[in-house]
Amino acid sequence: MVKVWFLGTGTSQGIPVIGSSHPVCHSNNPKDKRLRVSVWLQWDEYSYVIDCGPDFRQQMLTCNCQKLDGILFTHEHADHTAGLDDIRPFFFRQGDIPVYGHKRVLQILKKRFDYIFEKENKYPGAPSVETIEVIKDKPFVLGGKTIVPILAMHGNIEIFGYRVGDSFAYLTDVKTIAADEKHKLKGVKVLVVSALREEPHHTHFNLEEALDFIKEIKPETAYLTHISHLMGFHDQVQEKLPDNVFLAFDNLQITI
Repeated sequence: MVKVWFLGTGTSQGIPVIGSSHPVCHSNNPKDKRLRVSVWLQWDEYSYVIDCGPDFRQQMLTCNCQKLDGILFTHEHADHTAGLDDIRPFFFRQGDIPVYGHKRVLQILKKRFDYIFEKENKYPGAPSVETIEVIKDKPFVLGGKTIVPILAMHGNIEIFGYRVGDSFAYLTDVKTIAADEKHKLKGVKVLVVSALREEPHHTHFNLEEALDFIKEIKPETAYLTHISHLMGFHDQVQEKLPDNVFLAFDNLQITI
């Protein structure tokens, strides 16, 4: 059994967008207010997050996460990584926090957060991490569950989605994905995939592309995430979706 808490379901600017006059940004529906995209996964006594963006501290306080066994990064963009410094409370209690990602992503994080990765003359208040490179065709095990990396393209950069055991898969910021990577998703029960807006975008699935992808993978249930204000009002978009497809929203919790 895997518990999934959607910590954030918004795109890089979040919703509301600073200074925006768009109607969705002024909605009173809490489902239309979206922090930057991330999920918290729990099973047995294990606790992992996928991505930690600039809203990470707020998200951890909201979900009352008490332990962090590691972070799985999809890619290096700021809306997925900028909260890394906020692992400090976990580090102070637990020691080095494992972080998993593409070799390129780990290198960029080391440059961006050099004080976290520093081994000599380290500032005593800084957290530390243990880095684990994720490789395309090398599944790994976390807490007794096999994690299968799913390679996709976000425009012209390689990113990783993750399949967790047999039941759950998470892919965000996807634009294209090869057939052999899609095959890794065969039989998954719950699929989370990004859908930025209805209009086409050069580095992200739009709604039509995401729905076509879901039809191809055939999960029992699918959730859309990484949603822009340009997608429209949550309730209105949900009415147009297939019966097994749902717009995720912040603090949605599901058990698989």
